[in-house]
Amino acid sequence: MTAPLPVRPPGPPAPGPAPAERAPGRAAPSRLLAPLRQTGHLFALALTVARAVFRRPFQVREFVEQFWFVASVTILPAALVSIPFGAVIALQVGSLTEQLGAQSFTGGASVLAVIQQASPLIVALLIAGAAGSAICADLGSRKIREELDAMEVMGVSPVQRLVVPRVLATMSVAVLLNGLVSVVGTLGGYFFNVIMQDGTPGAYLASFSALAQLPDLYVGELKALVFGFIAGIVAAYRGLNPRGGPKGVGDAVNQSVVITFMLLFAVNMVLTAIYLQIVPPKGG
Repeated sequence: MTAPLPVRPPGPPAPGPAPAERAPGRAAPSRLLAPLRQTGHLFALALTVARAVFRRPFQVREFVEQFWFVASVTILPAALVSIPFGAVIALQVGSLTEQLGAQSFTGGASVLAVIQQASPLIVALLIAGAAGSAICADLGSRKIREELDAMEVMGVSPVQRLVVPRVLATMSVAVLLNGLVSVVGTLGGYFFNVIMQDGTPGAYLASFSALAQLPDLYVGELKALVFGFIAGIVAAYRGLNPRGGPKGVGDAVNQSVVITFMLLFAVNMVLTAIYLQIVPPKGG
């Protein structure tokens, strides 16, 4: 018979490798760098979309469908919002110029405010709120259903197939809507200035021709183009990167709208400062 194995007396466990301890200050830099990573990924998507615009094949049908969708959900709200917006600007500017004794310049000042500032912002905010949220929800639902992963497996680029037509649609609609909002806002300001503030139509038009110039319209269209690009890129980025399933898609939609609003006002400030430094005022 074999001898029984010796029994080890109870005691403290044998020393082993100590578990890895997390440095106390390691999590904080990771949290601080997360927004920078998100910003870098957003700019990377923007560059990818800019390069993919010139690649073939171009998704003409997808572009036409997205263009019609974005236009259908933004034309009427943009026209309805521009009327009171132009009226408020005309009333405020008219009251201020009346206090200063320069009521004859009400038309030029209010029209410049509408064309340069109000019209591009109105268009961009409506596109971001109505069309951008729908684009983000559509791409996010495709992502959680793994449709985008299946497209990549089949060798189809989701950016070129889905993102590029949507971004181009938002840019095109923004440029066209900017002209509509500028006209409707100017007419609304003209009506309220002449009817409610007893202004004269001749003075309104004369001040407009005396202060406004063609680059004012150009910068308004440029702002609308840039704002449409920003709205489309942010909506696509958040839609491509949802977190937490269906609930994450809803959170991504809210985040896309908020981020777009913040970027629009920051970019508008930069573009306005550059324009005022480059283009001298009329008669200056």
